[in-house]
Amino acid sequence: MKVLFVASEGVPFIKSGGLGDVIGALPKALRKHDIDVRVIIPLYRDISKDYKDNMSFLKSIVVKLAWRNQYCGIFQTEYEGVKFYFIDNEYYFKRDRLYGYGDDAERYAFFSKSVLDILPEIDFRPDIIHCHDWHAGLVSVFLKTHYKYSEFHKNILTLFTIHNLHYQGIFSKEILKNILDLDDEYLTIDTLEYYGDINCMKGGVIFSDILNTVSKSYAEEIKYPYFGEGLDGILRKRFNDLKGIVNGIDYDMYNPKTDPYIYKNYDSNNLDFKNQNKINLQRELELNVNGSKPIVGIVSRLVSGKGMDLIAHILEELLCSTDIQIVVLGTGEAKYEDVFKSMSYRFPERVSANITFHDQLAHKIYAGSDILLMPSRFEPCGLSQLIALRYGTIPVVRETGGLKDTVYSFNENTMEGNGFAFKNYNAHDMLFTLKRAISIYEKKDIWTNLVKRAMGCDYSWNNSAKEYIELYMYLINNRGGCLC
Repeated sequence: MKVLFVASEGVPFIKSGGLGDVIGALPKALRKHDIDVRVIIPLYRDISKDYKDNMSFLKSIVVKLAWRNQYCGIFQTEYEGVKFYFIDNEYYFKRDRLYGYGDDAERYAFFSKSVLDILPEIDFRPDIIHCHDWHAGLVSVFLKTHYKYSEFHKNILTLFTIHNLHYQGIFSKEILKNILDLDDEYLTIDTLEYYGDINCMKGGVIFSDILNTVSKSYAEEIKYPYFGEGLDGILRKRFNDLKGIVNGIDYDMYNPKTDPYIYKNYDSNNLDFKNQNKINLQRELELNVNGSKPIVGIVSRLVSGKGMDLIAHILEELLCSTDIQIVVLGTGEAKYEDVFKSMSYRFPERVSANITFHDQLAHKIYAGSDILLMPSRFEPCGLSQLIALRYGTIPVVRETGGLKDTVYSFNENTMEGNGFAFKNYNAHDMLFTLKRAISIYEKKDIWTNLVKRAMGCDYSWNNSAKEYIELYMYLINNRGGCLC
């Protein structure tokens, strides 16, 4: 089976969020099952020179985008057994950041069309093109419109994965003709039109043969207006074509037994070394050094959608009513950054606010914390809670999306569960649950068993990769028929 991944980012080359992690790890897991999987991403300026030096230039072609004729360079490399292709065009991709430009519609329309144009040039005809998020949603649109009579592209199937429905790629309707080179037939409620604009995510949802999202609960949630981000009606219409498959994490990258970034390697058989990570983290961040005090870690974008409004509401009460320490890593909305910076100023030995993103420090926080706080308003899957479990750091989460599918509230009577969860999006429900976790932490034998149970969970990509293979096989055997 031949599968082509199309995405706007991918580890280890370039990453802005969880999408990059998935694109780096899932193809590697599929390769272990003898799937010929390849990946195409843009050749951004910020890809490290070390990686660029290992790329080979294949050839260049001209890609037609409406009235434009644009240069498209094709580069190739192999990483951990997976072949990666890179679309080169400095006008579109030699920039300071990946997203957020006024011409993003043109940039990713060019990328999507280039994907289809280069396939004959690289002599790869996939059975399935696996498109990820709105940046690749136009691949399915172009395939079903401009390429519908192409003999080479005939019978290529598409799977569209929704990683986060919140980001949809909505642009002025002028792009329909000026960039997509499509007529008004595609400016309708059943095609690309979205409140008078063009919606690239909607294009992926409507024009792809089959759909999936990154957890079973999120697949259910997005049928309803609260989580559906304006596309719930279309998703209800296509719900029989939508499957939820929970993300995994790369167990080679996130392994406390071998992780080169943490202070002391450990596993579930030597948890004293995990405590040593806590003490070293306290020293590095200039917190009060005390191995018996619980550390609550927050590794997150500091935005309302991640529950930062809940944390801000009770943070002072939490610090005044418990003896915990808090370590924060992330950037986001200024008002939340300021809350954590203020608390670190007021409680310098108990709060460390690291308003940045630093991958090595993130690993140290996962290893050195006792609890990870993740009270998201919505969470398609979430990776932080999976990493925390791997490192024996107990998640406290809100029951939504992938958090609901991966974190199960601890029951002291049955000793079942791997974390703590609350249902209502309410600051004091969160505070109550966090205090419950702290009370269990004080019961050392129970907590140790809970940590070992968390570390015994398997959220590697192995099981999820098998589900994707089943989905691919279903798609091929049924040629886009419904999953019901």
